[in-house]
Amino acid sequence: MSIILYIGIFLFCLIHLFPAAFSGRRQVIVGKIGEKPFKGIFSLLTVLSIVIIVIGWRSSDFESIYSPPEWGRMATAPLMLLTFFLFISSGNIKRLIRHPQLTSVILWAVAHLLSNGDKRSVVLFSSLAIWAAVDMYFLNRRDGKWQKPDVVPFSADVKAVLIALVIYIGVSFAHVYIAGVSLAHS
Repeated sequence: MSIILYIGIFLFCLIHLFPAAFSGRRQVIVGKIGEKPFKGIFSLLTVLSIVIIVIGWRSSDFESIYSPPEWGRMATAPLMLLTFFLFISSGNIKRLIRHPQLTSVILWAVAHLLSNGDKRSVVLFSSLAIWAAVDMYFLNRRDGKWQKPDVVPFSADVKAVLIALVIYIGVSFAHVYIAGVSLAHS
């Protein structure tokens, strides 16, 4: 398996754990360079880590570890739609789930592990699921007791579902270009 995949995963997790685990250091850096430059650097490093992950994924050979359950692929599609809904996290879902975006990463990982039993899948998806759970821990510790947001109009929930559906369709078509694997054959 490609070391590039490991490097990309490590970089992504490190970048994203930093603000939650080291919020004091983040504030020092923001104090020196400003909020916008910090967010710009953070965004550039995030994009770079994702590009490295994709390159590492595509350069890794398929090496089977386990056979996914027969029902795994059928479960993956609706789980992915829910994943996109949670990831955009607008509407009243924020009243039910404290960290909808991180929850979506865990759900994304589980959905993919139900469809893929190869080594690169296990490494990528389990690593990012673990990162999301650890990040939730640090965020909860940093932020203290959860204050649920106010109720928003039902139209916000409908809008979130429609946006999630559009993203789902777009990613379904782009999956072959991102992962090098058609959904019909993944």
